[in-house]
Amino acid sequence: MNEKKYLTWYNKVGYGSGDVAGNVVYALLSAFVMIYLTDTVGLKAGVIGTLMMLSKFFDGFSDLIFGALLDKTQTRMGKARPWMLWAFIGCTAMIIAIFAIPPSLGDTAKYAWFFITYTLLNAVFYTANNIAYSSLTALITKNSSERVQMGSIRFMFAFGTNLLIQTVTVEGVRLLGGGAEGWRIIAIIYALLGLAVNTLSVFSVRELPPSELLETENEEATKAAEKVTLRESGKMLAANKYYLIILIVFVMTQMFTATLNMGIYFMTYILGNANLLGAFAWAINVPLIVGLLFAPAIVARFGGMYRVNIVGYAVAVAGRSGVIVAGYMGNLPLMLLFSGVASLGMAPLQGTLNALIAEASDNTFLRFGKRIDGLMFSCTSLGVKIGSGVGTALAGWLLDASGYVNPTDAIPEPDQPHSVIAMLYFMYLWIPTIANAIILALLWRLDVEGANERLRAEAFTSQDLADDADRLVPVDRLRRIRLGQGWIVFPEFFTNP
Repeated sequence: MNEKKYLTWYNKVGYGSGDVAGNVVYALLSAFVMIYLTDTVGLKAGVIGTLMMLSKFFDGFSDLIFGALLDKTQTRMGKARPWMLWAFIGCTAMIIAIFAIPPSLGDTAKYAWFFITYTLLNAVFYTANNIAYSSLTALITKNSSERVQMGSIRFMFAFGTNLLIQTVTVEGVRLLGGGAEGWRIIAIIYALLGLAVNTLSVFSVRELPPSELLETENEEATKAAEKVTLRESGKMLAANKYYLIILIVFVMTQMFTATLNMGIYFMTYILGNANLLGAFAWAINVPLIVGLLFAPAIVARFGGMYRVNIVGYAVAVAGRSGVIVAGYMGNLPLMLLFSGVASLGMAPLQGTLNALIAEASDNTFLRFGKRIDGLMFSCTSLGVKIGSGVGTALAGWLLDASGYVNPTDAIPEPDQPHSVIAMLYFMYLWIPTIANAIILALLWRLDVEGANERLRAEAFTSQDLADDADRLVPVDRLRRIRLGQGWIVFPEFFTNP
C-alpha cells in the first residue's frame, strides 16, 4: 500500500536548507573560535577549554528542557516552527557577540563575555532552534520515504556548508582586514546569511494539524508508554548494555572531533599555511558524503549494520594510522589521501548511529515490553554534549600545558617551542587514531541486531506469545520507520579537519 504524500520538492529542499543556518554557526564555532580567542583576543587555551566544557554541560541538560517546552507549544504556526524562527534571531546576535569581544576589556571580563555569549548561544538559542528543526521531520509529514528524502537533502546542505565555511573563512578574514575586525565582519556576514536561510526554511513548510498527527495504528503501545515512570525508564536504560556501549561510542566520536578541530593550529604552525584547512576539509567531508550515500545499500547488501560498521572502522583506523606516518614524513598529499580513506571508513557508523539507538530501544521493548525512545534519544544528546565539552576542554588543556605562545601585536607570528609542536602532532595525529581504535573495539560488542533477532525468535517459540504474535508486527514496522528517521538527525561530528 502506497503511503500518502505530503510534501513537494520545494518543501523538501526548503526544509533541508535549514541546515545551512545551523551549520554556519556550528562550523564557525567548532573550527575557528579557539584560534580566534587565543591568537586574536589573547586568551589562554586551557581556560577557554574549561569554560566550553562547563557550557556544554548546561547545553546537554537544556535539551531536555526545550524538548518539554516544545511539546507544550500550541500556536497558529504549529509547535516547532515558532521556536525555529525566533530562536535563530538569538543565534545571530550571539555568534556576532562571540567574535566581537571588546579589546578594551580586561582578561577576566573577556572570559566572562565569552562564557556568557557562548552559553546563551549553545544552551539556549541554538538548542531551541535545532530541536525545533529536527522535530519538524515528524510534524510536516507522516510518510517514512519523505522523511528519508528530507534527511538526505538535509545532510547534503549540512556538509556543503561545512565545506564552504572551512574553505573560505581564513582567506575571508584576511581580505576583510584581518585581526579582530576581520573576524567580526566575517561573523556578521555568516550570521545574516544563516538568519535569511533559516527564515526561508521556516516558511517553506507547514506543520500538519494535531488531529492528523495524533492518528496512530498502535494506540495500545502508546498508552503503555505513557504509563512508564521516569524511575522505571532509568532502570531499563541502565540495564541495556547495548545502549551504554552506544553512549560511550558517542563520547569517543566527540573526543575525536574535538582534537581534529585543532587542525587550524596544525596547519598554521606545522604545515605553515592556515589555508590548508580547506584542503583537509574537502579530503575529509567529500568521502564522508560519498560513504553516507552508499551506506544504506551496503547495509542492506550485508543484511545489517554490525559487520559493515566493524569493517568500516577497521578501514578508519588504518587510514588514521596512515595519516600519522604521512604527518611525520611531512608528506601533504599522503596526509590528504589517508584522511579521505579514514573518513570513508567512518561514514557507515555516522549514518547508522541513530538506527542503532532505535535497535537498542527495540531491545528494551523486547525484554521489558515498554518503550523509552524519548529518554534514549535525549540521554544520547546529553552524552554528545558532555563528550564534546570534555574533548574540547582536553584539547585546550593540552595546548596550554605544552607552553603555547599567544600572538601579540608586537609578535604576530611567534615561534612556538618544541613542546607545542610535539603536542600538536600528538593532538592532531595520535588522539583521533586512538579514539577510532577504541570505537572499533566497542563495535565488536555491539551486535544489538543479532540480540534482537534472538529475542524475537524466543518470543515466537513461547506459546503464550505465539497466541498473540500479531502484536509484535507493529514493532518491526516501527523499527523500519525509525531506521528511516535515523537518516534525518545527524550527530555533529566527523565534519571538521
